[in-house]
Amino acid sequence: MATGLVLGKFYPLHVGHIALIEFAQKQCDELIVLVCASNNENIAGLTRLKWIQETFKNSPRIRPALLNYSEQELPNTSIPSKDVSKVWATKITSILSKIDVVFSSETYGEYLAEFLKCSSVLFEPLRTTNNISASEIRQNIFKNWGYLANSAKPYFVKKVCICGTESTGKSILTEKLAIHFQTDFVSEMAREIIEETDECTEQHLKQIAELHAKAINNKLKTANKFLFVDTDINITCSYSKFLFAKELLVEKWIEEANQFDLYLYLENDAPYIQDGSRLDKQRRDKLNIFHKEELTNKRIKFELVTGNWQERFEKSVSLIYKL
Repeated sequence: MATGLVLGKFYPLHVGHIALIEFAQKQCDELIVLVCASNNENIAGLTRLKWIQETFKNSPRIRPALLNYSEQELPNTSIPSKDVSKVWATKITSILSKIDVVFSSETYGEYLAEFLKCSSVLFEPLRTTNNISASEIRQNIFKNWGYLANSAKPYFVKKVCICGTESTGKSILTEKLAIHFQTDFVSEMAREIIEETDECTEQHLKQIAELHAKAINNKLKTANKFLFVDTDINITCSYSKFLFAKELLVEKWIEEANQFDLYLYLENDAPYIQDGSRLDKQRRDKLNIFHKEELTNKRIKFELVTGNWQERFEKSVSLIYKL
């Protein structure tokens, strides 16, 4: 039974890595894909391991594994070196069973195989099919978006929350931004559950928070660079205090889903439109002040967006391009 090894940082996982792994798995009975994550890198090794696991979840021959290491313990270099490969071979021998073949696209694979006393197979060393490197991708993620593995893309999506009091154009702006940036969006969930704000109960808010967080996580999987989200958990919690004078307690995963790169807060200087489901104008304006105070108290930085509908759109686009 032949056991192969592909090792790399997968920082991030891209189409070149995937091609190498797919090539390797066809030539052995078991393929260990070893994610090597340094203590000086800002994407956790476990995150990269999950990218591999998700990408090859239907490939029983592939066994993903993780090696977290300190650069004081193991040398970290992008230049193939026999001395470096010897140190790495010693480490690999201590954590893995016998390796029969090393698959790589660089000469370090040949050096490593020499010290592991196994064979080496080079895959497209000139990168004729996928002429890209992880370091190039890191320099400009969005420019090189098409090279990223689908499993890695959600990690790099910029999440933008559009929030504010009622009748400020949040829903329309959210959808309009998604169309402009050719991506997906998450609608506010309140209207899916209740018809009028005054009908809202504490249980409704918990239900809204959970459904909204699930929608965010689902839409992240297919988002194209940006994901626009109408309202967030902080606004839902603010409603709880405003309507019921009570804290809304939610599970940690809901809070984690509601982490954003940019908050666009739509001011209440837009024309008030009562569609039968909203608070009256006086309470709507009080809620506007309340929401901003709650965000400020939580130290959430937000950008105020004012003006007519077109001005709001143009200012929002300008702020998003700065991300």
